[in-house]
Amino acid sequence: MLMTKCNFRDLKKASMLYALCSMLFVCGFAANDANAFGDFGDWGDDTFIDTHAAPDPWSPTVEPWDAGFADHDIFADETITVTDELDLTVAMPVALNPGSDFADVMRFDIAGAMLGMDFEAVHNLFFRMPSLYAPRKQNSIVYSIPRDWQINLDYECRMQGIFVPAQLTNCINTLAQRRGLMYASEVHLVRESTGETVTVHFTSNLTDNIVWRVMYDNDIDVVEGEADKFQDQRDRRRFAFWRSVLDKYGAPNSGEDRWISSDNTFDPMMVAYFGRLDLMNAGIRAMDAAENFRTAQENFKTRPYSF
Repeated sequence: MLMTKCNFRDLKKASMLYALCSMLFVCGFAANDANAFGDFGDWGDDTFIDTHAAPDPWSPTVEPWDAGFADHDIFADETITVTDELDLTVAMPVALNPGSDFADVMRFDIAGAMLGMDFEAVHNLFFRMPSLYAPRKQNSIVYSIPRDWQINLDYECRMQGIFVPAQLTNCINTLAQRRGLMYASEVHLVRESTGETVTVHFTSNLTDNIVWRVMYDNDIDVVEGEADKFQDQRDRRRFAFWRSVLDKYGAPNSGEDRWISSDNTFDPMMVAYFGRLDLMNAGIRAMDAAENFRTAQENFKTRPYSF
């Protein structure tokens, strides 16, 4: 009778993620506490890292929340999101073109950003060194909390009697920051003179906060009016863009618009569109989602039930 009332949605999610990781030959991601929740360094106002000793994120003891934050939101000027659930549509079926070789996509870069770079390397490249691209004026860095950990922290805060939405959000953010669970998930860059943008996506701290996706956009597909000349101008912009893509990356080796490193859909690849490039490693994103789900489940601080 009790079993018929259980919700197996999370168990199904866990099974999917572990099956995915098995397909990727992931057998227990190796990450120690020091690597997963280490010091990020000094990035001035761009970081929430507490300079005081951080509590052990794996401690079974519920950490009292500092009620002093209730009336002063230390994160008010920052963009903090909850990491989206894993979107498997980013892993598209691929096939190598006849006569083509696999590409070393891990060596591809977009404006200097490459797959596998850690956040500090990207930060140094675009925030501390001269570059064609600069951080956008507002919220150039977006911080996130993995969804599975956000669920844990929400429960912890409510068990301490915090229910007012603003205070609950601030409690979750504070605990996440103190425990190293809050991470830089996106960096947004712009080239003011041309309107081009680059968005760099990172995995969580549990998988070393590295680049798993780089997205580039420009305005070549915008039609300025209805006259034929505007259509012709768009077509010429498209041609010039595609020619520059071929000059930098060579000819696609999968279909007409993809560069693949293997026939595994979760391995690094790049896709070109009109005015857009999408460089991604869906495999490391999948590992990150699975590892956060597993560790959050194992460290959920429930009440000490006894029966």
